Amino acid sequence: MSRFPSPHEATAAPRGHGLALFALALGSFAIGTTEFASMGILQLFSETLHIDVPTATHAITAYAMGVVIGAPLITLTAARLNRRTLLLGLMALFVVGNLLSSRANSIDALVVARFVSGLVQGAYFGAGAVVATHIVGRERAGKAFSLVVSGLTIAMIFGSPLATFLGQHLGWRDTYIAVAALGALAWVALWAWTPRTDALRGNPVAQEFAALARPRVWVMMTVAALAVASIFAVYTFIGPFVTDVAHLPAARIPLALALFGIGMASGNVIGGYLADRHASLGLVAGFGLALLVLAALASGGAHAGVLMASMFGVGLTTMTAIPTLQVRLTRLAPDAPTLMGAMNMASLNVANAIGAWAGGVTIAAGFGLLSAVWAGFVLTAAGLTVFWIASTAPRLSAAT
Repeated sequence: MSRFPSPHEATAAPRGHGLALFALALGSFAIGTTEFASMGILQLFSETLHIDVPTATHAITAYAMGVVIGAPLITLTAARLNRRTLLLGLMALFVVGNLLSSRANSIDALVVARFVSGLVQGAYFGAGAVVATHIVGRERAGKAFSLVVSGLTIAMIFGSPLATFLGQHLGWRDTYIAVAALGALAWVALWAWTPRTDALRGNPVAQEFAALARPRVWVMMTVAALAVASIFAVYTFIGPFVTDVAHLPAARIPLALALFGIGMASGNVIGGYLADRHASLGLVAGFGLALLVLAALASGGAHAGVLMASMFGVGLTTMTAIPTLQVRLTRLAPDAPTLMGAMNMASLNVANAIGAWAGGVTIAAGFGLLSAVWAGFVLTAAGLTVFWIASTAPRLSAAT
C-alpha cells in the first residue's frame, strides 16, 4: 500500500518539490494574467459593450473588490479544508469566473463575472504560501511566499502583454477564454503535484478568526495598504507618463511595463531572501529606497532615461518589502497562516485602490501627471511612519 511522504522524506525528493512549486506558481501566473490583462483590453470591451471607458473600469474595480471580500470570506468559510483541496476548489472557481467573463453581454454581467474571478486571489495566495512553506520549511517562509508570488510578477512581464495582444487580434472574449484554459492547466498541475498529506489539513474557524482580533495584525495590514500604494500610483499611469510626460511613442509603453515587471520579479527574489534572514531590513530598505526612486521619477520623469530607469526601480524596491510583510503577518498569527496570507493579498489590493485613487485625485486637481508619483511618495512615507510608530510604541513593538 502506498503512503504519502513525510516532510523529512520530502526533502529527499527535490524534483517532486520543484513540480509542486511550479504548479503553485502557474496558478499565480494565471491569476496575475487575468488581473493585469483586463487593463490592457479595457478599451476593447468598452467598445463591444457600448459603454465609455470610465464605466468599463467598474469591471476592474469589481475584481479588486472580489479580492478584498473573498480573502477573509473564503478563507474562513473553508478553514477546515485541506489546503490542497482548497487550492483545487479555488482554481476551479477561477476557471468559471473567466469563462463567465468571456460570455458577458453587458457591463453588469461582466462586473459580476470579474467579481467572481477576484474572489479567488487572496485565498489562493494564502493557501499557496502554506503549501510552499510546508515544502521548503518554516525557516524559509519568505522564500516560500516569493516562489508563489513569482508567477504574479512573471505575469506582469509576459502574461498580461500576451493576453492583451491576443485580445487585440482575436477579441477580448478570447483573452478570458485563454486565461480560463491556463487556469484549467494550473488545476491539473496542482492536482498532480501538490502534496497529499494531512500536514496540510485546515484549522478550526475560530482559530483562524481569532487572528483578526489582534491589533498588531491590523497594524501590519495598514503598513502594507499604505506603503505598497505607490506601486499602483505609478503603474496605473505608465501609459500617460510615456506618451504625455516623456513624449515618447506609444510603442514604448510595453517596454516601460516590462521594465516595471522585471523590477518586481527581481525585488521578489531579493525580498524573499531578506525576509528569512532579517527581521525588518527588507521592509525598511525596500520602502526607504522606494522613496528615493519615487522622488527621482517625480522630479525627472520627463527625461526618457530617468523614466525607464525609475520604472524598474519602483518595481524593484517596493517588491523587496512585500515578502517581509507576509512573514511578519504569519509570525504575528502562526496559528492562522492561510488567513494571514489571504489578508496580506487583500491589503495589497486595498493599496491598488488607494494608489490609483490618490494619483487620479492629484491629476484631476491640475497638478500634472507626475503629481501621481508624489501621491505615491506620501502614501509610502505614511506606511513607513506607521511601521516606525509601531516599532517604538511599547504595546505594539512586537508587531515589528
